Amino acid sequence: MKNRYRNKRKKKHIGRKILLLILLILLIIGGWFTYKTQKNGGGISGMLATAVGHDENTKKNLKEIKVLLMGVSTDLDSELTDTIMVVSYNPNTQKANLLSIPRDTFTGKNQSKATASQKLNALYNITRKPERTLKAVNELTGLDIEYYVLVRTEALIQLVNAIGGVEFNVPIDMYYTDKSQNLVIDLKQGMQKLNGDKAEQLIRFRHNNDGSSYPIEYGDNDFGRMRTQRDFITATLKQTLKPSNIFKIGQILEIAHKNIETNLDLAFIKDYIPYAVEFDAENMKTATLPGTTPDLKDTNRVSIFVMDKSATKELIQEMFYSDKTSEATSSNTIINETVETSATPASEIKVELLNGSGDKSKLEKAKKMLEDAGYIVKKTGNTSSISKTIITNKKDITDSDLKKIKEVLGEGSLSTNKTNYSTVDVSIIIGKEFK
Repeated sequence: MKNRYRNKRKKKHIGRKILLLILLILLIIGGWFTYKTQKNGGGISGMLATAVGHDENTKKNLKEIKVLLMGVSTDLDSELTDTIMVVSYNPNTQKANLLSIPRDTFTGKNQSKATASQKLNALYNITRKPERTLKAVNELTGLDIEYYVLVRTEALIQLVNAIGGVEFNVPIDMYYTDKSQNLVIDLKQGMQKLNGDKAEQLIRFRHNNDGSSYPIEYGDNDFGRMRTQRDFITATLKQTLKPSNIFKIGQILEIAHKNIETNLDLAFIKDYIPYAVEFDAENMKTATLPGTTPDLKDTNRVSIFVMDKSATKELIQEMFYSDKTSEATSSNTIINETVETSATPASEIKVELLNGSGDKSKLEKAKKMLEDAGYIVKKTGNTSSISKTIITNKKDITDSDLKKIKEVLGEGSLSTNKTNYSTVDVSIIIGKEFK
């Protein structure tokens, strides 16, 4: 009896020792993990960095990543990449860029003999090889993009549903039906939570059944759609990166695995994830490739978009290279110093001024600067937040006219988006950086 009691006490004693040893090990591991987390910047980012084996020097060695993002609607017989964007992210500066490229961008040599197969969105459909579109985009922009991500419709639907929907301000009433695509778009204007199905409707919308589309100042048809797509991606990014969604990373990666085609290796991507979770979408610059839509009689009756090489070069410099070298700064200075005299009197140029800075005083200041210089500010309004001021030629004014306006404001990227329906000559969106 005594031996049994003694053995029982001995086992309890051993059990307590084992428990204390386990607690000690957990405390050591926990202390080490906490220490490493703090060394890696703390917070969720530091925890994730520690979990994947990073140290305090890992982020310093990570380079900016550029990716060509292509969206494909799989409910069609053809697989046209109707959403085409260049995305870049720098984990050290926590800055990103999102450049929309019109799907009808012409990639051929002779506009007068244009064919539908020479549009940028048709290149993937012809060969089912994303590399061909990647090569064309690099040639158009002069960028050195290495990676592509081809996203099928199902990925967006499943991602939005996985994160519980996306709060988004739908810019206009949208109603469009197409039985051949089994497509019904029915959305009301205003802030609302969109599920996956409604998100797909939003990004595919171009015009209503009656032919009406986005207002001119927003960007009609494809240009309006590209702007909505950029805004929605920004909103989705904000909500996906919420701390509450960190624990859904496995589900999100599974969605990506099933619906995304890419040459990015997971081992490479995982190094960026710990820092991406703390990215502030307000630090993202967004823009559309500048250019024009020529008259059909000049393009073999094929509707195409022709890139403005000069404006594109300046926009690419501003978005992707302005923070990198002093040479970029010198280049921009030279552009400002060589402004020619305006070919059109300021008093004959009608201007639309939109506030993308979120600061009413900046809009008022820009309006006064333009009016003091003699320009007619025909209308003002608010628009989605952007980082950099954009000055867009909407009609037939010259490059000299645009550069003169840039000189008056002191900053701004120049672009061209001519349309026969515009009631203004120039559309200006004031960005956050406007002083």
